[in-house]
Amino acid sequence: MNTPSDTNTSLIDTSKMSAGQRAALEMAEAARDERQNTGLAAGIFFGEPDFAPLLPFPKQSVEDRDQGDAFLSRLKRLLDEHADPDAIDRDGEIPNELLRQLAELGAFGIKIPIKYGGLGLSQTNYSRAAILLGGVCGNLTAMLSAHQSIGAPQPLILFGTEEQKEKYLPRCAMGEISAFALTESDVGSDPARMSTTATLDADGEHYVINGEKLWCTNGTKAGLIVVMAKTPTPQKPNATTAFIVETKWPGVEVVHRCRFMGLRALYNGVIRFKNVRVPKANILGGEGKGLKVALTTLNTGRITLPAACAGLAKRCLDISTRWARKREQWGQPIGKHAAIAGKLARMAANTFAIESTVRYVSALVDRDKHADVRLEAAIAKLWGSERAWEIVDDAMQIRGGRGYETADSLHERGEAAEPVERLMRDSRINTIFEGSSEIMRLFIAREALDPHLKVGAAAVNTSLPLKVRAAAAMKAARFYAKWYPLKWLPLGAKTHGAATHPALRREMNAIARQSRKLARTLFHAMALNGPKLEKMQLTLGRFVDIGAELFVWSCAAAHASSKLIDLGANSEEGEKLLKLVRYFGKIARCRIADLFRALHANADREGYALVKGMME
Repeated sequence: MNTPSDTNTSLIDTSKMSAGQRAALEMAEAARDERQNTGLAAGIFFGEPDFAPLLPFPKQSVEDRDQGDAFLSRLKRLLDEHADPDAIDRDGEIPNELLRQLAELGAFGIKIPIKYGGLGLSQTNYSRAAILLGGVCGNLTAMLSAHQSIGAPQPLILFGTEEQKEKYLPRCAMGEISAFALTESDVGSDPARMSTTATLDADGEHYVINGEKLWCTNGTKAGLIVVMAKTPTPQKPNATTAFIVETKWPGVEVVHRCRFMGLRALYNGVIRFKNVRVPKANILGGEGKGLKVALTTLNTGRITLPAACAGLAKRCLDISTRWARKREQWGQPIGKHAAIAGKLARMAANTFAIESTVRYVSALVDRDKHADVRLEAAIAKLWGSERAWEIVDDAMQIRGGRGYETADSLHERGEAAEPVERLMRDSRINTIFEGSSEIMRLFIAREALDPHLKVGAAAVNTSLPLKVRAAAAMKAARFYAKWYPLKWLPLGAKTHGAATHPALRREMNAIARQSRKLARTLFHAMALNGPKLEKMQLTLGRFVDIGAELFVWSCAAAHASSKLIDLGANSEEGEKLLKLVRYFGKIARCRIADLFRALHANADREGYALVKGMME
């Protein structure tokens, strides 16, 4: 195994780590994107947000929007006429006829290029489709998303050879379902412990895969699975490789179909691979590059989840608003009572913010399909899934007993079959899969700290020689002598002259100020705690949440600014939008203030000591 000083982990003190911890860290560091993250999100954490990519807010071209509208109108008609989400939930199955109709529509190949039989639509239009699906049926959303976002199409588009694309992408576009297999019974977010192996056969042209994968979404119905397996070498004992595996090949077995609280028609299961011979030609991205394939695929794939959350939020807001108008208590509609009005206002503002963030991150991918959106997509997933859960919870509270009652039961007794109960069950998984909220916070924290680690972490790395540490300390001192004072200057937002609606310039300036406060407070924490900060996960999580609030606030303000400019002065719709985004800015400020306070006023240490005793 490489020593810490021989790897990227020289940025982090690994001297007191166990062999397992060090192996996991080295795998993660080796698979990280080597590019310096220079996007808006990274700038926010570093106290130097550049709003140029955000302003003016990216708009779809007329041609792209028309293409999306044409597909979405067909998809909506199909869902309205032939999809029964409550029946799918009740039966635990998606009808084969509906799958056939979706395939004919092109719903299995939305982003697959036309030359390979797909629709060739943009990421923005794909996200719009996810928004539509997310408000209708979680099972259909999960199936189509798992197939296209993390299943075979996305890694093939990003990493596949021309031969692989010609062989497999047309099959995916025509409706052959695909899946992604990484998780194992003892392995979640720690691929260093993966037990599935792929060994080179004696003929030198095939790998033989053995192992078992858990929670493989679409796995019980898939024709193709992207399988992650260890391919160790003496130099890289934990190397992983991604393989395209056809489920009809001998040795591939569906052991068990998993059943869940929600998403009851999810085709998720345990898949066993016993001496499965896979041609070398089916390696994706190169030998030993599997983790990079997985992480890169997830970076883009994660955008789909907050898009679906935006659709879910819109549906919940619609149900809740209609009910708040209709339901009367104490002589007036419940929407006029402050307790309910507060929930509705927060739901509306957060829904707009989720969609604004999804549209911005989607536009980044449309500008460059290889765009570095790891931070932006992770924040969209973290923030969007957590706010969507709050929104569906508020919808349940507003609907009361009728929210808790199933749609079928409501229908049977003659009331509107609003499926809040189903939506809640289906949405609970969103803060868990494709990276749990806890893992997302650690991932974002690592990326946010990266610029600082490049500057100064070697100075406190006890595994390095004293001479090296001293030189690093001098370099860091010179850098921060210039950088730190600038974080106290009352500078406005850097917009490069981009048009911003006058009413929202104050919002952008406030975001810039809060960004500088975040950067210097994070620097203080690094200076005070040194390498120990890496273990202070609750503290890091608060820093991440502040940065996430600022990023989403930026997207919402920029999106609203663009809309207000288009709507013109004094329009009724513009006035409503301005109230909405200003309200969002107010609640974002409150959440940020609470997070800053909690950095110093918390019970983290006492809680950890309490649980330490419980664990013993």
